[in-house]
Amino acid sequence: MKKLLQNLTFLVIIGISAISFSQQDFQGKAYYMSKTTMDLDQWGGREMSPEQKKRIEERMKSFLEKEYILTFNKEESIYKEDEKLEAPGSGRGWGGFASSFTGGPKYKNVKSKELLQDQEFFGKQFLIKDELKSLEWKMGTETKQIGQYTCFKATATKTVDEFDWRSMRRRSDNNRKEGEKKNDSIKKDDDPMNEIEVPKTIEVVAWYTPQVPINQGPDDYWGLPGLILEINADRTTILCTKIIMNPEEKEAIEKPEKGDEVTKAQYNDIITKKMQEMREMYGGRRGDRGRRN
Repeated sequence: MKKLLQNLTFLVIIGISAISFSQQDFQGKAYYMSKTTMDLDQWGGREMSPEQKKRIEERMKSFLEKEYILTFNKEESIYKEDEKLEAPGSGRGWGGFASSFTGGPKYKNVKSKELLQDQEFFGKQFLIKDELKSLEWKMGTETKQIGQYTCFKATATKTVDEFDWRSMRRRSDNNRKEGEKKNDSIKKDDDPMNEIEVPKTIEVVAWYTPQVPINQGPDDYWGLPGLILEINADRTTILCTKIIMNPEEKEAIEKPEKGDEVTKAQYNDIITKKMQEMREMYGGRRGDRGRRN
């Protein structure tokens, strides 16, 4: 009986919302807050004082906590960071390094299945062009309220990109190969990148509202019968804080065009080669210092 009432509620919301969104030129804006947690203890934080941890967390905050705006219509969307002026010194160290892996504006077209992303990597501009891939969502009956919107739960398993910094973590001893365990101290000295791993898949929980019946969502998430208002993926939460429907001044949803055009696979190859160069450079410098000592 409870499930039947939930299904009826869903159908009523869909019906009412479809009438409201029947106009062809409607546009909306959804404002999101993204937060990624990081366990400093995994990266040597156990040896830090509480004051040191606090200073590092403050420096990382501007990188781990960001705000985005999703501008959308029935078929297209553009997801951009709502950039703010950073305080001096923020985002340095790991934050400054990892910022090379974060993307610029992301364009999605759910009709043509087109995905475009403006991406800068070590001072060079790229335009990543690929097919918009969908997740196999499992629809749930659980609901919750986000602001004035009734949201339904959906879950999926997502394959993680090997350079997705949000899921990077320090490799545990249990996940090392036998050869790596035997030469653990050598590995750490020669190449710190060997200490980083990314899980192959993560579980994603989405909350979407049929009150905004469009097939869109933040970042590269989409494919549900309503705007996705919240995403929980590994250590990252993306939450919608405000929605503006049919703003007085409509904003053109323009495709990113600048940069060398590459597929995601080609772009990852470029990163791999660059990382190998850095490893060789880093190893060479350590070798020189060892000979001088």
